[in-house]
Formats: sequence, structure tokens, C-alpha cells
Amino acid sequence: MALIKSISGIRGTIGGKPGEALSPLDTVKFTAAYGTWLLTKASSKKVVIGRDARMSGEMIRNLVVSTLNALGIDVVDLGLSTTPTVEMAVVMENAAGGIILTASHNPKEWNALKLLNEKGEFISSEEGKSIIDTASKENFQFASVDKLGSVKIDDTYLHKHIAAITALDLVDVAAIKKRKFKIVVDGINSSGATSVPELLKAIGVSLKDVVVMNSEVNGKFAHNPEPLPEHLVELSKEVNRLGADLGIAVDPDVDRLCFVCEDGSMFGEEYTLVAVADYVLSKTPGNTVSNMSSTRALKDVTNKYGGVYYPSAVGEVNVVNKMKQVNAVIGGEGNGGIILPSLHFGRDALVGIALFLTHLAHSKKSIKQLRGTYPDYFISKNKIELENGVNVKQVFERIQGKYKSQPINTEDGLKIEFDNDWVHLRTSNTEPIIRIYAESSFETTANNIALRLMQDIKEFI
Repeated sequence: MALIKSISGIRGTIGGKPGEALSPLDTVKFTAAYGTWLLTKASSKKVVIGRDARMSGEMIRNLVVSTLNALGIDVVDLGLSTTPTVEMAVVMENAAGGIILTASHNPKEWNALKLLNEKGEFISSEEGKSIIDTASKENFQFASVDKLGSVKIDDTYLHKHIAAITALDLVDVAAIKKRKFKIVVDGINSSGATSVPELLKAIGVSLKDVVVMNSEVNGKFAHNPEPLPEHLVELSKEVNRLGADLGIAVDPDVDRLCFVCEDGSMFGEEYTLVAVADYVLSKTPGNTVSNMSSTRALKDVTNKYGGVYYPSAVGEVNVVNKMKQVNAVIGGEGNGGIILPSLHFGRDALVGIALFLTHLAHSKKSIKQLRGTYPDYFISKNKIELENGVNVKQVFERIQGKYKSQPINTEDGLKIEFDNDWVHLRTSNTEPIIRIYAESSFETTANNIALRLMQDIKEFI
């Protein structure tokens, strides 16, 4: 059982004791803390909520809605939705904030409260700490019976979200329609099974040319829901079997995106952002941002168009803050997260699909040929599970001492450079693990660097 409090929200497994998992008591306590925080800073008493299709989603939704109402807060409930849709709805509703009920890429036993401010963006780490402190003190003041909040069900926001995407100058519906793409979608038994086909139809793809795998929206994920190559074997096979032009995979809340090439090979989740940035920069040159665990290929593409690339600490809120600071025209994360500021400041797989298909249509290439136009860097992504009581700070200090002769960045964990290669070690915001990412022009080199640092971590633990 696990309960993790971070800038990514309150995340935990369902079942077990309060304080050790995302129990009903913990759900109520943290929702009350968030609502209390909103009431001290906002004139509006309205919160937007939405959820992915997790099996625990309806239960968590009922707890959250009732708690917010008990504080005197009105709720606009989007029902089954996507993270970016909720983010946009907060702004469209002039709400004080929003809560997305999703544990993103985590397996079915997990759920979470992802907390938004009035801009539809994730709250800051300082705000998160304040909310956690309020929860720990249970310093809540609930409303009297005459001042309880209301609930409004509104399922129109996915349509509004998609309409905003199709209205973008960067999205060329005519070009996409002309290419007559045949596409296989892995809906992972969640929101993507409905939202991605609706988006594809709106941008010119005929639904008779769209095959949706894992289309039953029941939260019983057919495989590990993180869209990594080892979890997309069946999607690759289906793309090959049907002779499709490409495959699309998203995570359960539709903010991460990756593609499969026509031969069943992976386009590479790191290259989702690279390809979209290539297209965006070709039309609107400017600066870019990705977190420091992402491929250097984005820097190469940015330089090609005369822009400046900036790295940020890991975490969507950190990427967004950096993008605002440097006025970036496109940014995101190497895990397939696309952030287009002209739409909204949040990772959005739906706008990523629209931009990518426009780019692919304009290129007149196959998706495999398009991938061949980008430099080949290899990132080895690994993780070590942490037992309770491990002093990660001490472990990192010992590693820093061992590699003190190398350039080291400590802004977010440890990033160590080895000539043109690098390795980034950091604790996860969402799981009790240390992530170890290493990049090189050679796959074996990246793997060897990662393995060497994993051995160091295990030794120092």
C-alpha cells in the first residue's frame, strides 16, 4: 500500500489503512484541505472535476464532490474526461480550480487527486505544501446547511476542447483528410477509447479507417497503462496485421502520447515532442523547453530554427514555469507530453495527435520515414524500487562524490554529464522509486551508463 503527497497531487493505492493508502478518509481530508485553500484565495466558489475510467473512479468522485459541497463549493462534474479537458474547462468556467481524479500511468489499483489552480494549471510545490499542512492539522470549516454547494453535470467539454484544437491555425484538417490515414488506437480501457476517435473524426480521419483496441471503458486495463514499448506489443502487432499507417497509444487520462510506425516499430515516446516541435517551429520559430530527463534531440531541432532550448526540473509545473519564463512556443516532456501554450499550459495528447498528423500529412512521408529525419539518440529508462527508510539524499551525496570530476547539475536530483552522454537520477513524484535515465548516441553505451549508476545506488543503499 502507498500514499504519496507531492507537486503531482495526492496519489495512492486503493484499500488498506488510512494514512497508508488512498482511503476514503484520506480522500476526504485532502479534498477538504484543497477546498479550504481555495476559499482563502479565490472569490469564486466553483471547482471543475473529471475522472479517468479507473474502477475506483466513481467512489472517489462521490467522496470528492460531497466534501467540496460540504465546504460550500459548487462542483461542475465533467464525468469521464481527460486531464487536458479538465484543465481547459477550469478556465472556460471561470472556476477557482479543478481536481482530476486519475493516477495517470499507474496501474488500476492506484488513484489520485491532481490539483489545479484557477488557470487550469497544476498548483505550485509551495501551495501543495500548504494544502498538505492543512490536511495534517484537519483545519477545516464546513458550511452550514443553508450554504452547502451544488453539483452540475456537464459532458460538453470534450467537444469544446476538440473544437478549440481544430480551430488552431497549426492544425490542417484538409491535409489530414487528404492523406486518408488508417490508424490503430490503443484506448487502454479508459478515456482515450472515446476521446481519441472523436478527435480523429474532427480532424479529418474517417472512423471506418480507425480501429480501437481495448475499447471497453471499464478501467480494467488490458496491460500496464504506461505507454512504453514493452506494454505496446499487441498494438504493434495489430498495426502490422492491418497494414495501418500508424498506431496511437495514450495513457488513461490522455496527457501522454506515443506512436507506432507502419512496420510495428516504435516511433519513440521521446520523439513525440521532437516531431511536434519540428512542425510548430517551422511555422512559429521560438524557444522550447523540456525537462532534463528528455532527449537532446529537441535542442537539435530548436537550434535548426534559430531558437534557444531550455531544460527544466522534472514535473509538469516546472516545465510550464520555465516555458513562461522564456516565452517558449512549444514544450513538454520526453514521456510523450506535449504542451502548446497557444491552446493551454498543460500536457495534451489530443492536440499532440492533431499537430503530429498535420506534420506527417505535410511531410508526404510515412511515419517511419519521418522518424528517420531525426538524430538517433538512445535513452535507457530504468528504476529502482525504494524500501521505507532509505535515505536518498545521502545516497545521492555519495554518488556526487564519486563522480565529482564530471559536470553535475543538482537542480533536480543528480544529472551527470560524460562528454556527450548523460545520466539523470531522481526520485519519482508519483511512485516510491528512483528513476535512472541515461542517453547516448549508442544504445549499449546508454544501457551501460544506467547499469553502472544502478549498481552504485544499490551499493550505497
